[in-house]
Amino acid sequence: MNTKQSRIRRARKTRAKIAAVKAIRLAIHRTNSHIYAQIISADGGTVMASASSNDKDLRGQLANGGTTAAAAAVGKRLAEKAKGLGIEKVAFDRAGFKFHGRVKALAEAAREGGLAF
Repeated sequence: MNTKQSRIRRARKTRAKIAAVKAIRLAIHRTNSHIYAQIISADGGTVMASASSNDKDLRGQLANGGTTAAAAAVGKRLAEKAKGLGIEKVAFDRAGFKFHGRVKALAEAAREGGLAF
């Protein structure tokens, strides 16, 4: 089993637990160049809010989209959008990535912005 398959296996287990609780989830995806985050409805069918380091407004502010500073900016932006929609509690879906570095920076910024998980 290679690294990607292991990550996908971990993600599948996490998503199954979140689906069983029927919680709104904050899903992330990390690449070398950018980080993406979405708030997905409890049924898993609708993206309610999204933010990424590749968005036009953030791209101008960031020198590089693959840094912890970029991840923190994405987390803060997503928390603002969620507050606008009245979402305060979510389940954090780290998509099998380690809770370290950019993933942790995004999560902490989202918490500071008012999201609870």
